[in-house]
Amino acid sequence: MASIIFNSFLDDVFKGNIDCDTDTFYALLTSSSYTEDKDTHDRRDDVTNELAASGNYVTGGFVATVTVTKDTVNDRIDVSLGGYTVASATFTARKAVYYKRRGGASSADELVAVNDFGSDVTATAGTFTLSASTVRIQN
Repeated sequence: MASIIFNSFLDDVFKGNIDCDTDTFYALLTSSSYTEDKDTHDRRDDVTNELAASGNYVTGGFVATVTVTKDTVNDRIDVSLGGYTVASATFTARKAVYYKRRGGASSADELVAVNDFGSDVTATAGTFTLSASTVRIQN
């Protein structure tokens, strides 16, 4: 499946529940067994098959930047999802799931997007690098 923005993210932004300029965002890694649903998944507790802690990867993921850039010339919004490097890791990842972290229950954390790597990426006692990516919303 391709990378997506969850429909709930747009709804949460328009309702004022998410502020990309001030909120804290995280990204967690999943195996290929997680099948996202952009229509029904809206909170972190909907995400399955997160990778176990390994190296400096911890359950729940890592802080990630999310920035929004408006392009009025081309009538679009670019949502940039920050990258991260995990050292001393041993795992196989397929996707990064970005979410707004509230610091409590996973049922309160709003989902933002999924970055699907296109194939499994394996790190064996090495470094895993998640590159920054951009998802475009065209008007």
